Amino acid sequence: MSAPSLVSTRNLEFRFGARPVLRGLNLDLHRGESLAVFGSNGAGKTTLLRILATLLRPTGGEAFLDEVPLSARAQRSHLRRRIGFLSHQSMLYERLTARQNLHFYARMYGVDNRARRCAELLEMVELGGREDDPVEEFSKGMQQRLALARALVHDPELVLLDEPFSGLDPRASSRLGTLLQDLPRRGKAVLFTSHHLEMGLGVAHRVAILSGGSFAFDSPRESTSLEGLVAAYASLAGRGA
Repeated sequence: MSAPSLVSTRNLEFRFGARPVLRGLNLDLHRGESLAVFGSNGAGKTTLLRILATLLRPTGGEAFLDEVPLSARAQRSHLRRRIGFLSHQSMLYERLTARQNLHFYARMYGVDNRARRCAELLEMVELGGREDDPVEEFSKGMQQRLALARALVHDPELVLLDEPFSGLDPRASSRLGTLLQDLPRRGKAVLFTSHHLEMGLGVAHRVAILSGGSFAFDSPRESTSLEGLVAAYASLAGRGA
């Protein structure tokens, strides 16, 4: 018998007014597994991540973390401590330094040995030497790397990343790719969205394409070629995915 999923959705639906965004979406993601989700703009990728981050409530179906409904208000604070989320907004305070930003979030999550944890993360995202500079002086790529450190500061079990390669130069993208491969080795479940098919296929255990409100393509990396993924993506986009 396979281990239970860390995160799952069952017949997940979401509407913006009368417009359906997610329709009957089913997902299972285990500890030690990473999933790259592709899809055209407006396909619902960000909506899915925000539901899994407990920031949106589905209009139908349910999402679960360790079989606990993510919509359970009584457990929301506990559930959020197990989730790390990188969104299009950095959630950084621009007038604070990089170190102060991480310490703020570390305190909020009750992280032990905060100074050591923050120092480790600043080195991991290659911001050592800039830790005492205000964030407003950082480039977009540097802010993106610091926002990633913020999302990981409490060592979450589920890591959700919305377009994490956005704004990164090739060296930083390569470093992020290495990190995304390392997190599952440490037992984390990782779900990230991307428009970079080759990069996503290179680092994720599974790749999926969101189309028509559900997964129209979901395949293990070892069963998927870049050419096949590109063809599937182009076919779905041509049908208005």
